[in-house]
Order: sequence, then structure tokens, then C-alpha cells
Amino acid sequence: MRDRGDRTDRPYADRPRPQRAEGAADRPWSRADKPRTDRPPRAEGGTDTPRIQRLPRTPRQPRRSETFAVFAPCPHGLEEALALELQALGYEAVRAGRAGCHFQADWSGVLRANLYSRLATRVLVQVAQADVHTEDDILALARDTEWERWFGPEHSLRVDTSAIRSPMHSLQYCNLRAKDGICDRLRDREGDRPSIDTVRPDARVHLFLDERRATLYLDVSGESLFKRGWRLDKGEAPLRENLAAGLLALSGWPPDTPLLDPFCGSGTLLIEAAWIALGVPPGIWRPFGFERLRAHDARLWRDLKEDARARIAPRLEQPLVGCDINPSAIESARANAERAHLSPDTIRFEVCDARRMPPPESAGWIVTNPPYGERLADEDTELWPEWASWLKRHYGGWQLNVITSDLDLPGRMRLKARRRHPLHNGALDCRLFQFELVAAGYRDRA
Repeated sequence: MRDRGDRTDRPYADRPRPQRAEGAADRPWSRADKPRTDRPPRAEGGTDTPRIQRLPRTPRQPRRSETFAVFAPCPHGLEEALALELQALGYEAVRAGRAGCHFQADWSGVLRANLYSRLATRVLVQVAQADVHTEDDILALARDTEWERWFGPEHSLRVDTSAIRSPMHSLQYCNLRAKDGICDRLRDREGDRPSIDTVRPDARVHLFLDERRATLYLDVSGESLFKRGWRLDKGEAPLRENLAAGLLALSGWPPDTPLLDPFCGSGTLLIEAAWIALGVPPGIWRPFGFERLRAHDARLWRDLKEDARARIAPRLEQPLVGCDINPSAIESARANAERAHLSPDTIRFEVCDARRMPPPESAGWIVTNPPYGERLADEDTELWPEWASWLKRHYGGWQLNVITSDLDLPGRMRLKARRRHPLHNGALDCRLFQFELVAAGYRDRA
């Protein structure tokens, strides 16, 4: 395992922020305030207009004992797997929902979820919730929320809105009302408003609407968690990294068991598998949105990462093997593995036709994302029966797991699926088919 150092640590991040004077007000000076008696007399002919001086704010850091309600979205079909992952990480009140999981965590737990979750797409911290009837109720909720605790006019902002069965007529207008409320609050408290940046904002807020309520979340992840920071060569129709990790979880693959991907493409499945087997946290080499927020505890974050690095295993005990018929795909896979800080011997990549790939061990797991849909338009129509025949002859005792949008795949391969998991690969409605391979009969050997 190569360790190239932590590129996300920033110099001077641990310097303490200046402390606000005890009892300093959070509002601007008002004429109603008692004037200072020690102010020098104004010059003759001068004006009596007071100078307004805004004191720098020192945002309140989250207390270690403070508990937050958190929602972690994930790809459809991985909700139960994500719930098991969060429970294994030690989180409380974990509840699978629609396209994600709810749980509770202190601030250290919020950081750990970003660092360790392989299946979540984001980590959203709930900051406000109320019943709403009109768009103006959303404006009032956003205006009453303590945004200055997390960010201010010095940050750029993005607001996103989603809804399920909401009676609101325009989500775009709801989004605008939330944004107006946030900016009004900061202008009133600090004299200016944040700029809007929809591409690379410093702070992200998510508004979620259901039949009667509005919930405001602070997105502490920044870019989506499936972006591990290593993939540049995507290949054709790549899996997102968290979906690849989800396939491995649903397949039941034990990390100490041989793994083969015979349609490996740019290597996403196998790189995820290598990180799982070595104990590499998926967020160890990428930046996060919470690092740009006010009162970021850089020392706590550094300690969490140092503890995580100390637990990474130096090498794998069982082989991870990938093959693809396309030589350029194998080149991309090797380049991606290098960027993922994996040594060249961690994963064995080969240019080979899946219908001729010999088993790397006597037993193990096959988890793969073969070509389907448009990717298979010009392929040999005999691919599936020929590959199935090869598997029956040479892979008896192996577990086969295939994700595809072709719901007739078991019939094409003349195999009976032991289990099928509904999933979405982007916009495609897919299934993860699970088969238990047995040695071929006489007719299959002929």
C-alpha cells in the first residue's frame, strides 16, 4: 500500500481563531443602544453619524456531546446494506428509508461517516425542520435557522431542493425562498450575504419537502462520496464507486476470498475490493465540505485520519484478478489502481476474453458488470451461452454475481438465479443476479 501523504491537510489550519469578547452582541449597533460616554467630542461642523463597527464572529464549535440527526442518501437498492454498514460502524438509531438511511451521531461521528462509509452518497446534517403550508413558511424557517454557526458572507453557497408528494407548486420557487431566507439571516447578523456558486460552493444546503414538512440539511460532504479521488480513466459505462462497493456487499464476498471480475473495464470493482480487503477508508485521500466550514476542528479530523491509516493492512492474502478483452481498458484499470495508492501486485489485470479466462483459484467469487444494453448492441449474440458453458466447465464451486439491465439474463445463460436484488445503475433499472456454479454435466462438456 503506497502512502503518498495527506494532500488535504492545510497549513495553519490548527491555529486558534481569535476569541470574541465575553458578552459581545451578535447584532449591529443600534441608535437605541446607550452611547459611549468616553467618545471624543465631534469637531465643529462635523456630523453626528455614528460609525458602525462589526466585530468578527467566532462560531460555536459543535460540542462532543451534541447529537445530530443525520441522513445519508445512497443508490436505490442499497438502503439495507447501508443500514448494516452504519450499524457496524457503531451508529445509533439507524433506520433505512427511501434511497438512504437516517441515524444519529455526534460531530466526531459525522466526520467518521464521511471518512468510512463506502455506500453513502452524501452525509446531510439536519439543522431545522417545521411544518410548512406556503413558500413563505420556507422563507421564515430558513431565516430563523442559525446559519452563522456554520458559514457566513465569506463563503459561497449552493441550495438544492427535492421533494416527495409535496403540495408546493414550484420546487424552483421553494429553492429561491430558502436561499433568500439564508441570505437575509446572514445580512441581518453580519452585514453581508454569501455569493452563490452552483459549481464549487464552500457551503451546501439541501431543502427536502414532503406532504407537510420542510427539512433543512447542511451537506457536510461537499462533492459526492462516491468520488474517492483516484478515478480519472472511467472507461465505458463505469460503475460509480459506492455502487461497486454495494455490489460486493450484496454478493456476500468475504474479503479474505479470491475475487474475479472478467469484464473489469477501468477496474472500479476490483479497486473497491482491494480497499475493503486492506481496510482503506474510502475518504482517506479526498477533501470534504466540512473542512471549509466555520469552526472546523482540524485537530480532531487529523487524529481520525491518523488512526485510520494505522489500521491499513500492508498486503492482501488472496488474489484479486480482472480481465477485459479491450487492451485500453486494462491500461486505464492499471492507471486507476496506481492513483488509488495500490502497488502493482495488489490486483492482477490481464487482457483476456472472459470465455477463455482460467480460474485463478479452485474456488472464489465472481462479481462483474458485463456489457448490456447499448454496450452489447454489436457484440456476439452467443456471448452469454458460451460464457456460461465455460463457467460450468471450469468454475464449479464459485459464486457468480452479475449486475445487468437484461432481466432475461438467467435464461440466456441457462442458469437459475439463487437470488436477485433490484438496483439502479444511473437511470437503468437493473438486477444483481446471484448464481451458485456447479460442475458441468455431460451435455455441457460436449
